[in-house]
Amino acid sequence: MFKFGFSLLLVAVLAISISRRVRLSARYERSPKKLSPWNAMDKGIDPTEDKS
Repeated sequence: MFKFGFSLLLVAVLAISISRRVRLSARYERSPKKLSPWNAMDKGIDPTEDKS
């Protein structure tokens, strides 16, 4: 039972360390070409201000 628990812990640590190093490329992260008022608020931009 100890060997099973130890190997499970080892695999979990290995999987977590690999997942932290490997990142998805930017092409998988979608961002809108034009910000809607809803998305602007998420980024901290006040959509009610004029852009003059």
